[in-house]
Amino acid sequence: MRLEVDGIYEGKVKSITKYGAFVSFENGQSGMVHISEVSSSFVSEIKDFLQEGQSVKVKVLSIGDDGKISLSIKKADENYVPSDKRNDRKAKPQRRPFVSKPPAPMPGKPGDFEWTSSKNNSGSFEDMMSKFKQNSEEKISELKKANDVGKGYSRRGRR
Repeated sequence: MRLEVDGIYEGKVKSITKYGAFVSFENGQSGMVHISEVSSSFVSEIKDFLQEGQSVKVKVLSIGDDGKISLSIKKADENYVPSDKRNDRKAKPQRRPFVSKPPAPMPGKPGDFEWTSSKNNSGSFEDMMSKFKQNSEEKISELKKANDVGKGYSRRGRR
């Protein structure tokens, strides 16, 4: 029996490592099943899925020029469906469209401006500008007061 790429063969698990399992065939050849090719579900420990001496059905993925044989247990299963063809959420995460939200206002903080629509104001541009300047000056004085409080002044004077 000669192994061919895409062929499905019966073999025995010869040894198990952290990264995969080595499978031997009747003709004396052996190949490796990488941990990602053991099962369609997540595999953290190969020993949870395979045991040495166990008979397994594998598909030959590739045969390298150096003779290394790459095998898959999950692709040898006739019920195997590639992850890009599945309809479950894990295969293709649903993306929600990006919607930017305005930052939440921080009440009680200096600089917390309350803007009003210009449609509600019946004044002239100069009136609106003078109101804006007055509000700005009030806010700046609040900021300066808040800044002075945190500069280390005490009752006895500056430290």
